[in-house]
Amino acid sequence: MQPYDATQPYALSLAAAADAIHAGQLSPVELVDSVLDRIEQAEPQLHAYVTVSAEQARRSAREAADAAAVGRLRGPLHGIPMGLKDVIDVAGTATTASSRVRADHRAAADSSVAAGLRAAGAILVGKTHTHEFAYGLTTPQTHNAWRRGRVAGGSSGGSAVAVTAGTATFALGTDTGGSIRVPAALNGVVGLKPTYGLVPRHGVTSLSWSLDHVGPITRTVEDAALVLSALAGHDPRDPASVAVPATDYRPPADGDLSGVRVGVPRTYYFERVDPEVETTVRRAIGRLASLGARLVDVEIPLTRYIQATQWGLMVPEATAYHENTLRTVPHLYGADVRTLLEAGELLSAGDYVRAQRSRTLMRREWARLLKEVDVIATPAVPVTAVRADEESLSWPDGTVESVSDAYVRLSSPANITGTPSLTVPVGHDATGLPIGMQLLGRPFGEHALLRVGHAYEQTQPARELAPVG
Repeated sequence: MQPYDATQPYALSLAAAADAIHAGQLSPVELVDSVLDRIEQAEPQLHAYVTVSAEQARRSAREAADAAAVGRLRGPLHGIPMGLKDVIDVAGTATTASSRVRADHRAAADSSVAAGLRAAGAILVGKTHTHEFAYGLTTPQTHNAWRRGRVAGGSSGGSAVAVTAGTATFALGTDTGGSIRVPAALNGVVGLKPTYGLVPRHGVTSLSWSLDHVGPITRTVEDAALVLSALAGHDPRDPASVAVPATDYRPPADGDLSGVRVGVPRTYYFERVDPEVETTVRRAIGRLASLGARLVDVEIPLTRYIQATQWGLMVPEATAYHENTLRTVPHLYGADVRTLLEAGELLSAGDYVRAQRSRTLMRREWARLLKEVDVIATPAVPVTAVRADEESLSWPDGTVESVSDAYVRLSSPANITGTPSLTVPVGHDATGLPIGMQLLGRPFGEHALLRVGHAYEQTQPARELAPVG
């Protein structure tokens, strides 16, 4: 393995690259060329991308450089190379959802988020792999950036691996039960699932309409804030979209957390969690206290209903979306996704209504809980990246849990309730695999999450990219 070269533009964070472009020290052409060279080096090993649009990216970079030369910078994303999960429409480009069902599909128009990022000056370098139709937690096509025999996490595995390996300066993913935060945690980068409705989903292939979110995967919390500032906004074409004022989400530079109340769960989030993960996350929470935060013990409500509610909402909604193709071309789906879609046909309307009622109760109880604290800090995932052939986990209490159930268990409450959630890297296990801490907050409380995550991040050494070669 060859360590990454920190002098290379591909190794820069979004914020650092933006500063260099704005100062005239770095051209968008240099940055995009560096990232494309890195893709050529890394892709044979990692398989993060479905397609790479090298020539179009180079043309866009030249246009961005010409604009920068005459002072027409569009903002911090001007000239920054990005990857988009291949469930996100880009005009004239295939949206395959990593499925044979969509092999011939090409988008007629940009999705809301692609249009917003294009307007902000970001440059698409390629579409990243997803678990088929975002319906899974491993992204089997893609290898973990730190260990080739381990899962990348899903369903936004390609996006997380691209950011970790330096083959995109930032990327977008989608999150229905943890699909931004799980791969971000397993690959050691930052993943943000915004509040439900904050980022419009028009032009994004749906998995489960009432649980789906779009958000950024980045190298730093500041980078996530910069991307969110370009993504957030109302679009009436998404019925869930909420009108909010234009906002700069960048966190304060100082790391003072005085007065911030950080909830530490007594229940649920530290149960059936690998000891190394628990120790590392609790150490990170202690670091928040050293920055001035007040730690508050909290009890997570209605925990026994979380899994049933997540699956009771997601499975029937996904099956309804795929109803026609499931009947006409079922053989084109992968076996795991087809099984889940067919299972959805067996759930009754009563089951779905009960799941919605449970969600309503959870939202009410979480709103009450979040009056007591400003953020809640937990592990992002209960274990680090498992082997690619590993299907289940055995816990000391005798519980056997599927890998997918384990990875979704700690992240799905934020999807059910619609609350924002941020995962931040906080260390590695004894084998060198990344560990993430999850921060959860009040609806539309992204500022608080980003403030706390950024303050923690400032106490740590700069993170290296995953080695390639």
